[in-house]
Amino acid sequence: MPALTRQQLWALVCITAIWGLNWPVMKIGVTDYPPLTFRVISMWLGLPVLGVGLLLMKAPLRIARAHWPELLRLTLFNMLIWHALIIVAVKSLSSGRAAILGYSMPVFSALFGAWLFGQHLAPRAWGGVLAALTGVVLLLCNEFSRLAGQPLAVLLALLSAASWAMGVQLMRRTQIPVPTVTLAFWMSVITTLFISVLALLLERAQWTAPSATTWGAIAYNAVLIFGLVQALYLSLTRHLTPVASTLSVMMIPVIGVFSGALWLGELLRWQDYAAVGLMVLAIASVLWPTRRVAA
Repeated sequence: MPALTRQQLWALVCITAIWGLNWPVMKIGVTDYPPLTFRVISMWLGLPVLGVGLLLMKAPLRIARAHWPELLRLTLFNMLIWHALIIVAVKSLSSGRAAILGYSMPVFSALFGAWLFGQHLAPRAWGGVLAALTGVVLLLCNEFSRLAGQPLAVLLALLSAASWAMGVQLMRRTQIPVPTVTLAFWMSVITTLFISVLALLLERAQWTAPSATTWGAIAYNAVLIFGLVQALYLSLTRHLTPVASTLSVMMIPVIGVFSGALWLGELLRWQDYAAVGLMVLAIASVLWPTRRVAA
């Protein structure tokens, strides 16, 4: 597994901090507001930010028609299913537990890579997957009674994680000859259009003007998540192995759990602290340089 460059490491730090803090931000935003509508407004406002980035980087906008079927597949698994299902799950779950369920994704990614794509995983990679899975189980073990009352939300979160995991595998293997920011722009456009239709069909009767607090959460998502972090993560995914690019962001649910406790008063237990060590171990399993064997 390749070590990260300095640029990739800084991108990872940025992704981890912004995405981790976004879990309580999303929970605040959807507590008194329709979740799909919250997502749609954030994405419509984030598209111009991403478009400006496209222009500043002088990246091409056009994608050849022959690559659109693959683009649609990438969009479906990386964005559409993930963004639609996880935001609905956040409405019913605590922000920290939604983050944990969503970031069971690396486990799915490793399994999909081994089962569907014939990817060979070194023992150290499987150890990282096991550590991450153990951390997820620890963080959830005291929540089973509460989660039992939210089976649909739990199922939606796990389905979104599985979809994202498949998207990571597909993104790593894409041969579309355009920069990642171009892919991110068009994937965001397609996702925004589809979720707009869903919001119109399912939440039209609930539409109201967002409160000041909801607008703050929308702005955070529009500028930082959809305008910046999403493209950074897709770029990281495209240049690292699927296991490395997924396990390397496993600190995000840890930040989600502790920021949710700080901002929203969500209760922490010993399992939360034990999980931190396991997540760090999972990250080290893919980021720690591999010892080179002399010829």
